Amino acid sequence: MSGASELIAEYQATGTLKALPLGHFIDGSFTQPSHNRTMESFDPGRGEAFARFTAGTAEDVDQAVKSSKVAFETVWRDMAPVERSRILLQASKLILENLDLLAVAETLDSGKALQEAQGDVRGAARTFEYYAGACDKLQGDSFPLGPNYVGYAIHEPVGVTAHIIPWNFPISTAARGFAPALAAGCTVVAKPAEQTPFTALLLAKILHDAGLPAGVCNVVTGTGAETGAPLTSHPDVDHITFTGSVQTGKAVMKAAADEITRVVLELGGKSPVVVLGDCDREQALSGVLGAIYENAGQICSAGSRLVIEKNIHADFVAELVKRTKSLTLGHGLGNPDVGPVNSAGHLAKVAGFVDRARARGADIVTGGAVAADPKTGKGWFYEPTIVDSVSASDELAQEEIFGPVLTVQVADDADHALALANDCQYGLVAGIYTSNFAKAHQLARKIDAGQIYINEYFAGGIEVPFGGNKKSGFGREKGLEGLKSYCKTKSIAARIG
Repeated sequence: MSGASELIAEYQATGTLKALPLGHFIDGSFTQPSHNRTMESFDPGRGEAFARFTAGTAEDVDQAVKSSKVAFETVWRDMAPVERSRILLQASKLILENLDLLAVAETLDSGKALQEAQGDVRGAARTFEYYAGACDKLQGDSFPLGPNYVGYAIHEPVGVTAHIIPWNFPISTAARGFAPALAAGCTVVAKPAEQTPFTALLLAKILHDAGLPAGVCNVVTGTGAETGAPLTSHPDVDHITFTGSVQTGKAVMKAAADEITRVVLELGGKSPVVVLGDCDREQALSGVLGAIYENAGQICSAGSRLVIEKNIHADFVAELVKRTKSLTLGHGLGNPDVGPVNSAGHLAKVAGFVDRARARGADIVTGGAVAADPKTGKGWFYEPTIVDSVSASDELAQEEIFGPVLTVQVADDADHALALANDCQYGLVAGIYTSNFAKAHQLARKIDAGQIYINEYFAGGIEVPFGGNKKSGFGREKGLEGLKSYCKTKSIAARIG
């Protein structure tokens, strides 16, 4: 396998990578559908197409679902848990062996900095390692029914699971869905975002190389309308894991309702970072900066709202502006501080939020404009932006921008900060910076969010359950809670005397 430098040189010389797959991954191999329709995948750092991939149809989805159903009923469901564990552990090792290809492909597809993509690939390997250890520890329970009865419960895999993967963290989101589903004994049919198809396809091949039987993990590429909708409405799909927008999440729920299909929805957020006057300033500044500008702010759990006590507001924001202005923009393969946003359409959406705010008289203290790669003049970039002293009712405080734009809200005290933090339609995560641990945990209890970070944003890992409240969705991924999403409980009671 070529190293990252060789792959980058290949891309710079040819404008593509020869190792990128073409075709769906169905029944253990890459397959070319009869229609041979393809789509372009774009490098956001250049704003140019760099590869083509298969544009799937409902027929392709049906083939993938049927393949997974057969594999579930004949092979995977009844495989000994320890054997499933060994396959997932081998997959973890192979992911690391293919780290450079996966990371470079992820950077070209999504735009994120290479070092961030490399971290995502390592995280994917860790996810399979974690759930490999859980396969043979998924234990049931017993019920105390008295001497004349035996009562117990067992966990059974739900069956064929559909995974709709977003474009901002393609391999990370695929791994956190695939691994627990496979560990529980389910099979997988995945539909990656049309902007970022390649790492899901490469991951499916890696799983097959690790020993996963044919049909257990299938990946179909294409648009949401032509492949995503047929997948989420398919009668043989038993569970849907979806990550994406509220609008599309509603459509998924409606499709699932027709077939009474189980769903886990992660629908984004507008997460507050509460910074109190007694915080460690350096810790908080670094945390706030990373919370909003990692992956150009294109993170469901990004800390996109700074809720700060007024006694430190002016000095803190002044220093934050200074640091923000020093951030470098550039193509992801060059490891900039901030890479591009994912598409021209998304760039226009991000710019629209800021332009409307400017028209309302908002205090844009840094950034606020479309940009380009300083080396090439190409790509879909937006300047790292801070908008100060925004009211709770403003759309900048209520709507998910999903870009490198930080909204600042000023709080009178900790109680006011709590009220501002909760005054939002979303409830995915929240951050808290304070040196008073009693106050931190009091706030953590009262903030309505699925996960709370204290004195380190993005703290934790695959071990920590993740998911939202309110319009951020429901259900949990990661941790042992994520494993339960792919299980159904069967209770058994028997008279023995």
